[in-house]
Amino acid sequence: MPTTIRLSRAGTKKRPYYRIVVTNSRSARDSNFIERIGSYDPLLGDDSEKRVIIDQERAKHWLSVGAQMSDRVHLFFNKAGLVTTKPAHKPARKSKKDKGEGEAAAA
Repeated sequence: MPTTIRLSRAGTKKRPYYRIVVTNSRSARDSNFIERIGSYDPLLGDDSEKRVIIDQERAKHWLSVGAQMSDRVHLFFNKAGLVTTKPAHKPARKSKKDKGEGEAAAA
């Protein structure tokens, strides 16, 4: 069973809150999970200690067993010092300016 460490959404509409969970890679985003190892609250400031909370001991265990990380979780683990590699794909944000140029080139 391939395991993945990824985010699972919780919270209400317009008030997102994420759990960092270990789950089967083929299961749905918010379905049952194996273990909860942390949380992420995007509404808190970047400098807040409670923005990202990780149980480092359990995270190290799951990484040693061979669990793969999603790109976002990889960035969190990198900041926490659990891993030193770069994520396979860093999510890029598109600005309105970039979006307009792509449409003009296609036409």
